[in-house]
Amino acid sequence: MNAGTTYRKLAIQVTPVTKLEDRKAMEVPSKVVAEDLDFYYRQTRALHGINIQIKEKHITALIGPSGCGKSTFLRSVNRMNDLVPGARLEGKIYIDGQDIYAKSVDPILLRRKVGMIFQKSNPFPKSVYENVAYGVKINSYARKKAELDEIVEKSLRDAALWDEVKDRLNSSALGLSGGQQQRLCIARSLAVKPDTLLMDEPASALDPISTAKIEELILDLKKQYTIIIVTHNMQQAARVSDYTAFFFMGELIEMDSTSKMFTNPSRKETEDYITGRFG
Repeated sequence: MNAGTTYRKLAIQVTPVTKLEDRKAMEVPSKVVAEDLDFYYRQTRALHGINIQIKEKHITALIGPSGCGKSTFLRSVNRMNDLVPGARLEGKIYIDGQDIYAKSVDPILLRRKVGMIFQKSNPFPKSVYENVAYGVKINSYARKKAELDEIVEKSLRDAALWDEVKDRLNSSALGLSGGQQQRLCIARSLAVKPDTLLMDEPASALDPISTAKIEELILDLKKQYTIIIVTHNMQQAARVSDYTAFFFMGELIEMDSTSKMFTNPSRKETEDYITGRFG
C-alpha cells in the first residue's frame, strides 16, 4: 500500500516509530491479556477466538464498524457483560496475570480496579462533590472529611476539571456542560484508584472543543493508567493511541502500533476500513 495515499485520504498525522521505540515497546509488560476469547449473547456469537495483549500504561484504540465486537470485548475486561441475561464467555482474560473470570474473583472488586467511562456521560443527580466522593464513601477509602476532600480535589485535578468547578462543588452536576460531565465521570472513576480505564467512545457526543479536552486528558492519564478506548473516529485513534486493534465481524483482524496501522497495515481489510472503503 502507498503510505502517502493513506495520509492524504485520512488527513492524519502519525509519528513514525523508530527501531529503538520498537525495542522499548517489547520490554513493556502486558496489563491485559485475552486468550482464545469467545463471547456469546445466548446463541449469537459476538467474539471469535480473540487473542490480544494490552500494554501497561499505554493507550490502545479499538476500531471497526458498528457491531463488530469492540464494546463487547471492552465490557468483558471488567465483567460488565455478567449483567446481561444469557451472556456467556469462553476463553481467558488476565489482568496482571490473574484470571478475572476465576471463581475467586469478586466482580465488584474487579470493577474498582478497572474503571469504565461510557459514551454518554452519566453523572449522578447529586452535587459535583458528591459525585466524586460517592465511590470513596461506599468503599470506606477515607476516614476523615479532610481525607475525602483531598481525594475529591486530586481526582478533579487529574481529570482536568478542578479549576472549572472548584467554586461550584456543592452545585448539581447536572448543571455542567456535556464535556464537563464526561470529565466528572472520569474523576469519579479515578477517585476509587483504578489502574485500568475502559472508555467506550467517550467523546462521540461532544463538540470539537470538549473532544479536544478529553483527548488531552486521555494522553495525560496514560502516565498513570492503562487505557483501552473504543472509537469510530480514525483521527482520534491516530491522535491518542499507542496501539490500534481492528475488529471486524467479531474477529480481531490486526493489531499493531498505531503509526504502522495507519501507514502500512498488514491486512487488506484494515487498509480498506481506515481509508474509508467500507464501514
